[in-house]
Amino acid sequence: MTRSAPRLLSHITPRDHEDLHQSPLQLGLMMRLLSYLRPYAAKRNLLFLLVLIRGVQVPLLVIVTLQIINGPIQRADYPGVLWGTLGFLVLAISTQVVMHFRQRWALELGEAVVHDLRNELFAHIQTMPMSWFARTKVGRVISRMSSDVEDIRVVVQDVMFAGIVQLGQMLLAAVCMCWHDALLFGLMLAMAPFVWLVNRHFHRRLSYLLRATRDSFSRVTATLAESVIGVRVTQGFVRQDENARMFHELVNDHSTYNTAVMCTQGLHVPLLELNSQLTLAALLLAGGYRVLAGHSAGDVGDMVSFFFMAHLFFAPITGLGNLYNQAMTAMASAERLFQLLDTPPAWSDPPQAIAPRELRGRVEFDRVTFAYQPDRDVLREVSFVAKPGEVVALVGQTGSGKTSIINLIAKFYLANRGTIRIDGHDIQRLSASCLHGHLGIVLQQN
Repeated sequence: MTRSAPRLLSHITPRDHEDLHQSPLQLGLMMRLLSYLRPYAAKRNLLFLLVLIRGVQVPLLVIVTLQIINGPIQRADYPGVLWGTLGFLVLAISTQVVMHFRQRWALELGEAVVHDLRNELFAHIQTMPMSWFARTKVGRVISRMSSDVEDIRVVVQDVMFAGIVQLGQMLLAAVCMCWHDALLFGLMLAMAPFVWLVNRHFHRRLSYLLRATRDSFSRVTATLAESVIGVRVTQGFVRQDENARMFHELVNDHSTYNTAVMCTQGLHVPLLELNSQLTLAALLLAGGYRVLAGHSAGDVGDMVSFFFMAHLFFAPITGLGNLYNQAMTAMASAERLFQLLDTPPAWSDPPQAIAPRELRGRVEFDRVTFAYQPDRDVLREVSFVAKPGEVVALVGQTGSGKTSIINLIAKFYLANRGTIRIDGHDIQRLSASCLHGHLGIVLQQN
């Protein structure tokens, strides 16, 4: 399955190839995502505080349990067991209270970020000229506003804060293990290079596959939107079977990439867990030998405490692997979203644009040349004058430029050469919003 992915790239345009080779994990992208939390700084800071508390509470439950076992239970101190159990229950209840507010505020914060991001995207799209909409497929815009934004919701609500909790848990467990037995802790750290190599390999693989998956989904939604919008043309030219065949190929591409991602993730997480189990087995063998041979300063209770902490250290690794995969997906989506937000309009009104209160409607074309694509002129050296009150009919074959003239008068596009004047004003010096406020365009479909 993994070998078939490069073959499918033959269906991707050159622009898509450039997207696939961009790295989805970049510090700049992560910092830019965090900037969307600034309007909610108070809730964000409280949430980070709860995350830190939560990261300490879970290891404390294990520490309290070990203290009760090695203390009151070992000494047969019944009152001590009761008081220790009561303290454990209070701590357990506090962990649930903290978890409730951590999850609630994270969900609220994620929704707020998605709300702001969608509004910013929509506002930016409204500023783009007609030429951008002519080049950009509708499905790609829908994909940015839907699936890509939802990936950002996941990274804000789950990945960011859950990752800090699990990393805090691992850090505190590591400190406790080092305090109990520094030698065994050093043996455990010797396995770290293997984990680094595994993550490095799968990082490269998932970077490519997740980009390809998101892009293939964008092509599916783009084709679907265009097929629905142009269904009358499709049926009129009897292209149902051909369109179905093309859509079938796109869906197969997307399914293949998705399957490759699932296979890669299904290998990544078990390898991390296998490394944890192998490390525990090595620790059990080395620790048991040291206790039995009398080479350890501690007793069996200290060894049990160490393994409790080791289990607490390795428990989050699988979860962190899943969070890592989600973060990769979110970074790929963030790159696509910010690429759209950073796309400037092909043109905009000059700072000194004028906005007349009234336009009488005198339209003059002076040697106007216009082309949607370079070297393919739609209008060439067109000149005419339409005076106020006159009725002007544009007659010609399909593709002769009738609609293009209307688009130029409405300033949906700018002429490549020549001058268009409205009441003697160069249209490029007129405010587009002011001009549109004086225009009325009737669209009629036969």
